[in-house]
This record gives sequence, structure tokens and C-alpha cells, in this order.
Amino acid sequence: MQFGTSGLRGLVVDLEGPTSAIYAQAFAQHLIDTGAARPGDTVLVGRDFRSSSPRIAATCIGVLERAGFKPMDCGAIPIPALALYGRSLGAASLMVTGSHIPDDRNGIKFYRPDGEIDKQDETGIAAIAAEFGAGSVEFAPGTAEDRSTQARALFFARNGSLLPPESLAGLKIGVYQHSSVARDMLVSVLEHFSAEVVALGRSEHFIPVDTEAVSAATVELLKGWATEHKLDAIVSADGDGDRPLVADETGEPLRGDLLGLIAAKFLGADALVTPVTSNSGIESAGEYSVIRTKVGSPYVIAGMQEALAAGYQKVVGFEANGGTLTGSTFSVVGGPFAPLPTRDSFLPALATLHLRAERLEPLSSVAASFRLASATADRLENFSVQTSAALITHLRASGDNLAGFLAPLGTLATTSDIDGLRVTLTDGRIVHLRPSGNAPEMRCYVEAGSEVQAKRLLTEALDLISTWAANNRL
Repeated sequence: MQFGTSGLRGLVVDLEGPTSAIYAQAFAQHLIDTGAARPGDTVLVGRDFRSSSPRIAATCIGVLERAGFKPMDCGAIPIPALALYGRSLGAASLMVTGSHIPDDRNGIKFYRPDGEIDKQDETGIAAIAAEFGAGSVEFAPGTAEDRSTQARALFFARNGSLLPPESLAGLKIGVYQHSSVARDMLVSVLEHFSAEVVALGRSEHFIPVDTEAVSAATVELLKGWATEHKLDAIVSADGDGDRPLVADETGEPLRGDLLGLIAAKFLGADALVTPVTSNSGIESAGEYSVIRTKVGSPYVIAGMQEALAAGYQKVVGFEANGGTLTGSTFSVVGGPFAPLPTRDSFLPALATLHLRAERLEPLSSVAASFRLASATADRLENFSVQTSAALITHLRASGDNLAGFLAPLGTLATTSDIDGLRVTLTDGRIVHLRPSGNAPEMRCYVEAGSEVQAKRLLTEALDLISTWAANNRL
């Protein structure tokens, strides 16, 4: 088990039972040690729809209760809804979720009463967990008071205040429901703004939808539904509801960083915080300052805190996957829109649909008007952590290694190693190689002059990675 960009993750066979109990106990002890909470305080527990999540959540509830806390069960709920409810109560929380990874894997995300844990917290929790031996923490399941209705109602009220009444009237919007915990609330919120909603693809089995690297099979589904139902857009989210997916009237998914940019402009942000993997054209797409970070919400949150400390008043963060965070209170139609420094799929999706309704243009035209570089991304799954680390080490070892590896693609111009390796070629195209922080995946992000060129560059880059791995088996 290890922490990565999105919490603790690993195989279900490794996480269930003793391991989840150990980390729940370590979290409880860390809250006490840091003064973030004390015995008797409330701790919220949420989960996604993957098959192992109810069992792991029950284990965590049992541990928290035996540790002296008062756990409350928020059920299957979007992460931003759990985080918002926790902030409203001043309560810590944990979410059992593996986000977009397959059902045989799972994870836990931890929150202090004020929001997501940071890297220092991760180190503290991991150190405490390492002190526990096998069998040292009881992992009998527990039950807790159900607070799911209250948590969902608060999140619905937040999103219901974002746009003017009936602002989506006349739009026919599909909601790809699959196994996302956001699926029912997406329908309710869109109908609240008077959109005609078509629910699509609901599944009782977990489907690992990655909104940052949308699979060809998912795109095929979206395109078929867009044509069949004559939709103006399709929206969805990943398994835990913190990353948006928005497709245009043809079923083509929009880039997540574009959705985050639209949300920031909608709110009138004066500072944007986003990882190096987001589109390079963001800096020139508006009147605001941009802070670039490593990939992962803890880094984006740290960047937002930096922006606030520097005197910026309206701070928004977003990742390349579109998950959008707010560091400031903004004024919206329904009143104050409170800070929520955790990834949220609803804000960017609603802001994008609102812009579509305002402009009375197809969503594809709205997206094209931002004139960002054509960009795409994908991942190689079942790519071992050892192999990805070896590749990055090899490429960083010398300029000749990197230049030789990239030679089939072009000539190296500049590099950045803020997170992985981001390379700009002499013709302006960009290739960014980044191992996943806590899953056996190698991700690749590219930019080029056109969509066709970007897709070709992505295929060629992934082929280079696969070939190197095949020739350098560890």
C-alpha cells in the first residue's frame, strides 16, 4: 500500500481487513497527535460503488468507533459532497474509493476537518501505520448513524445556487451514469436548471471510467448516444465523482483542463493553479495569474494557499482531469459560493453547460473558441512501477539517453522535470511522460498543432514506451 496523488491505493486483497484497519487506526491517531480532532469528535465515512467498498468502509467505521470517535455513515456519495459536509460540521472524514482504477483495486482518501490531508499528513499517517504489526488492530466491522441524506442535500443546495433558474432550459443533456456515485445527483441538478435529461448506461457493476484518458470504447458509447438521442452534450464523472467528463454534441469528450479553465473564468478568478500537465495555452487564455504545480490535488491546494498568501482574492485550482477546487469565496447567483479545496466534477460541468446555453452555439464551437493547443492523453495499464521508475531514471541520466529515446519523434528543445519528464520538441510539440503515483500505469500527455497530429504523437510516444519496456524487462 502506498500514498499517491489521490490517496492510499492498492489491490483489494491487500487493502481489505487488517490493512484498512491499520490505516484507519493510524488516521485516528494522527488526528489526535496533530490536534486536528480528539476522541468523541465526529468522523464521516463515505464510499464509492465498487464491490469491496462497503466492506472496507464498515471496517473503518468499526476502527474509528473503537478509537473513541463518533463515526457517521454518509454512504455512497461524491467526494466533494463528503468534503463539503465535513467542512460544515468541522469534522474529519475518509472516503473509501479507488476512483477510476479497476474493481480489483481500491483505496482510502483522508480529510482533516479543514479539508484534504497534505503530503506531511500522508507521511505522518504512513509512519504510524508502519508501527502496527499484523493483527495489532482489530478489524471487526461496525455500523454508524446514516447521514447520507443530510450530506447530499447540502451539496445539492451548493450546486443549485450556482446558475440562474432555468438557465439550461432548451438543452437536451445525456448523463452517462455507469457506476459513478455522482450519477443520480447529476440528473437532479441538471433537471433543477430545467435541462431535458436522458439517463444513459447505468450499471450495477463497477466500470472504471478514467475521465483524463477516456477509452475508445467509452468514446464510441458517447458518440452513439449523442447521435441516437440528438443530444446537446453528455456529462458524467469518474467513480468517486471528483473528476468531470463533458462531451460535445458529437460525443467527443472535451479536455478536462478546458473544463477547469471555463469554471475559473465563470467565477472570475484572478489566480489559477494547475499542474504542469494542463494545456500550455492556459497562461494566454485570460487575464489572471497562473501557478504551475506537480500533479495531484495536494500540490494544487498548496499552490492555492501560496496564491492566497500572495494577496490574490479569487483563487481557483484545477487538474488536467478537470477536477476543480476553489480556494476563495465567490459570489454567484444564489449567494456566496464557499471555498471547497477538493476536486469537484459538478462546478466545471455546470459552468461549461451554462456557457453553451449563453452562447447559443454547439458545444464543439464553444470549445474551439478558446484556441488552446490540441492536446490528448492516455495511459499504459499494467505497467509496473519498477519499469516506469527505471525508464524515467534512464531518461534523466543523460541528455543523450533522452535525445536518443525521442529521436523517432523529433529533436529535443527543452525539458522540465517538475513531475515526470515534460519535453518540448523543436517544432513546438510537447510530450510529457509521467508514471502514476500509486497505480501500475504510465501516463503520457501530448500537445500538437492539430487534433490529428496530437493523436498521432500520442500513439507514437506510447509505442516508444512499450518498446523500451519490452527491451528492458525488470
